[in-house]
Amino acid sequence: MRALTYVGPEKLEWREAPDPRVAGAAQAVVRPIAATPCDLDRAIIMGRTPAVPPFVLGHECVAEVVDVGDGVRGVAVGDRVVVPWHLCCGACDRCLRGLTAHCAAFPQYAMYGTNFGGDYGGFLADLVHVPFADAMLVPLPAGVPPERAAPASDNLTDAWLAVAGPLEKYPGGPVLIVGGAGSIGLYAVELARTAGARSVDYVDRSPDRLALAESLGARAIPRDAAVRATYPVVVDASGNPTELLKAVRAVAPGGICTSTGIFFLDTPLPLFDMYLKDVTFRTGRPNVGPHIGKVLALLAAGRIHPENLGETAPWEDAIEVLRTRRLKPVLMRSPS
Repeated sequence: MRALTYVGPEKLEWREAPDPRVAGAAQAVVRPIAATPCDLDRAIIMGRTPAVPPFVLGHECVAEVVDVGDGVRGVAVGDRVVVPWHLCCGACDRCLRGLTAHCAAFPQYAMYGTNFGGDYGGFLADLVHVPFADAMLVPLPAGVPPERAAPASDNLTDAWLAVAGPLEKYPGGPVLIVGGAGSIGLYAVELARTAGARSVDYVDRSPDRLALAESLGARAIPRDAAVRATYPVVVDASGNPTELLKAVRAVAPGGICTSTGIFFLDTPLPLFDMYLKDVTFRTGRPNVGPHIGKVLALLAAGRIHPENLGETAPWEDAIEVLRTRRLKPVLMRSPS
C-alpha cells in the first residue's frame, strides 16, 4: 500500500508500506476515505516537534471497514467509522476510568500519525490496522457526510471536552477562548454555544480566524487588546506561552482553564495568581474515545458545522495541500 510519510521538515513523500492484516479476533483493517490534518500535524510538518522521521502522517479520519476478526461485534465490513487518534483496548483499568489516551495495553504515548510511542501507522494511508475494533471504532451516523466527521477523531472532540465539562459546572457561563494554534479554538466557539454558554469571547492574532470566530457566534478580540473581564470557563488553544498566561490570568475565582495546546518546553504559569483565585488548570492528551459518539450526535442533529473551517481536496493532492497551511482541509477519496 501507499502511505504519506514525513521524512523531514517540509518534506513529505508517498512511500510503499506493507499491507496491514487482521491477525486476531478483536482486530480490524480500515480504509480511510476522509482525512484531515490535526493541529499537531502543522507543527510536525514544519519540524517544530521532537518527532524523529520517518513515519506515516494522519490521525483524524473517517474510514471504511474492509476486514474484521471473528470476535468483532460492533462493526462489519463496509461500515463507515470514525477512528480515534489514540489506540485503546477498552478493558484495562485506565480505559474503564475514561483514560483511553493512556491505555495500559500499549506503550506510553501510543497513537496514530507519529512515532512518539511506537509506530502504528497513520490515516494518510491506503489501509490502517485497528487492534481493538469494538473498543475503538465509532460508527458514522446515517446521513452524516464523511468529510464533516473526520475531525471528530481528535480536534473536534478535544474542543468539546474543553468546554462541555466546565460548562456543566458553570451552566450558561461566559467563555473565553484564546486561539492561534489551529482549529481547536474555533471548534470550541460553536461547541461552547451548543453547550449553553451565554457568550463566547475569542482572542487571536489572525484577522481571518477572528472573522471566522465572529461568524460562528463569538465576540472577536484582537490579540493585542486587553482582556478586562474574567471568565469561569477559559480555553487556551494558542500554543503560545504569552497567550497561555493571558488565558490563565483571565480565569474567574473558582474557574477552569483548559489548555489544548502542546508545549514542548517547560512553560511558566502564574501559580500565585492561580492559588489566590482557586483556579483549576487542565491539560493533557485528550481522551476522545468515550466522547466521539456525543460529537457525532451533534453533527447528525445539525447543531455544529465543522465544515466551516475548511474545504475538501483530492486525496492525491495531499502533499501540496498540507504544505499550503490551510486551516482544516479534508482530503477525500472515493469509497471502495
